[in-house]
Amino acid sequence: MPGQRKRKRGAERGASAAELGPGRWTVVYETTDETQWRTQARRLIAEHEVRDPSMFRLDHLCGRTVLPTTYRLSVFVPDAPGR
Repeated sequence: MPGQRKRKRGAERGASAAELGPGRWTVVYETTDETQWRTQARRLIAEHEVRDPSMFRLDHLCGRTVLPTTYRLSVFVPDAPGR
């Protein structure tokens, strides 16, 4: 069935986000240029600002005729203890 692999991978990614515990995704970088997006992602990984790959999310928001395609980098920020 078309798209089944993509749905399965999305479900797996959602399960890993649930395992992170309470917290939120914070947008670190957003652009309409794919090369800048990939460069920024590589820089964050190379500089070890994001140590755990499960706490790092790359989003590709598809554009339409009116809106351009947007690329977004997000990092998971856990809630502070005692909240």
